[in-house]
Amino acid sequence: MTDKILLNGAHFFARHGVSDDEQRTGGRYVVDVELNRDLARAAASDRLEDTVSYADVYGTVRAIVEGKSFRLVETLAEQIAQALLARYAADSVLVRVKKQPPPTNGIIDSAGVEITRRRKK
Repeated sequence: MTDKILLNGAHFFARHGVSDDEQRTGGRYVVDVELNRDLARAAASDRLEDTVSYADVYGTVRAIVEGKSFRLVETLAEQIAQALLARYAADSVLVRVKKQPPPTNGIIDSAGVEITRRRKK
């Protein structure tokens, strides 16, 4: 499958992290999503009902990122992936979560994770 619905660079403020300071002060997170699904029907019909709304995907991601706090971005990414697979007809989903800037002693623009999950058959 090469068709994808893309959501890139969704920015959020949230309170995730291992340290008490990260949980208390919060930080910036950037999320990218790729939903893999056949888009031929939507392309032929030109109807929103035959695809997945970007606004709906954003809303799902936002509710998770800005909702419950997680210690690890791995857990945050997993929660996003599972919610997207449960809510939308996608064969698989790629989720990338970046923390900007990460809590390091060096100069790094961002650090994060990328996971891919497939629908169980």
